[in-house]
Amino acid sequence: MKVVVAMDSFKGSASASEACAAVHRGLAATMPGAEICVLPMADGGEGTADTLRTAYDGTWVETEVTGPLPGMRVRASWVWLPHAGPGALVELAQASGIELLRPDQLDPLSATTLGTGELMAAALEKGARRLWLAVGGSATVDGGTGAAHALGWRFLDAAGAGVVLGGAGLEHIRRVAAPARRSDAAAAVRVLCDVDNPLLGERGAARVFGPQKGATPETVERLEAGLANLAEVIHRDVGKDVREIPGGGAAGGIAAGAIAFFDAELVPGIEAVMDATGLDEVLRGADWVITGEGRFDEQSLGGKVFSGVAARAARAGCRVAVLAGSLGMDVERARQVGVVAFETAAPRHLPLEEARLRGPQLIEAAAARLALTLARGQAADDCD
Repeated sequence: MKVVVAMDSFKGSASASEACAAVHRGLAATMPGAEICVLPMADGGEGTADTLRTAYDGTWVETEVTGPLPGMRVRASWVWLPHAGPGALVELAQASGIELLRPDQLDPLSATTLGTGELMAAALEKGARRLWLAVGGSATVDGGTGAAHALGWRFLDAAGAGVVLGGAGLEHIRRVAAPARRSDAAAAVRVLCDVDNPLLGERGAARVFGPQKGATPETVERLEAGLANLAEVIHRDVGKDVREIPGGGAAGGIAAGAIAFFDAELVPGIEAVMDATGLDEVLRGADWVITGEGRFDEQSLGGKVFSGVAARAARAGCRVAVLAGSLGMDVERARQVGVVAFETAAPRHLPLEEARLRGPQLIEAAAARLALTLARGQAADDCD
């Protein structure tokens, strides 16, 4: 039997590589004769940089930049990809991520993507001709103005003065001025997204993602108005309409901003990762693919690792098993979306924090249980 292990990370518990390794151990202990192939996955969020670094034989580069909040400094890493352009991959979460803040520090009116832009500038200075920007896990709703500011763009109020960076400044922007020297023009920029939300509206950056980043209902409406104002000024001064682009609302609108300010292309992060890792080739002749993440629910079905891997598996004629920390949908719904077998790692009685601490151990045990299910399924096929 050939089994492909293509896991996402279990947030706060195990990286994609650690999760894949744990599944491999559990399978190998229970199915010693199986051919097991391991390919860690990511979708533009946590772990994307490390996955693509491995695929493209890149190296980490550490740079001190501005953190999510004004005056905050962080040591952030980005990936230099000498054999891809040369290129670089910047993971927004490294400099502007929500995980860098305590819950009481969350403030989307103040949070900015300035540090992400500083990482991009460092990559361009090193000579990158291609830039991948992985945008999951942001603490920001600034439409990418902070990142653009780091690369020379100016956002001016009615008096011609620069507005404060962050969500609070968006409503005051009256003019956008391009840098005299476009340092980003030398690089092709691709934004790796894991959502298809537009910039504005009920499914937009402010209303869907703002509350996750500390926005009150009043703040959400202020951010929505600010993003709408930014989009209007961009349309007039830059000549691009970013209001309804699918995925433009990713990471507080930085995806829409990247289109406007860096001529970026938006691509599904999972597609880029699957192509880079050669998943299609590995799936050839496979009986099963095991994928999963910390929680498998309806959000897993749109632009996430599961949706991408399941689609590729279907084309390859490979059955899909899900191993997740917990299951957020009923069994019938899981089967409707193509899950043939599934297993959860976290016992229901176990507190979440303890489950996270024991992540790899619990994943390995769940994989051993899942192996028995896969073996029974294979035996049934052999008898047909």
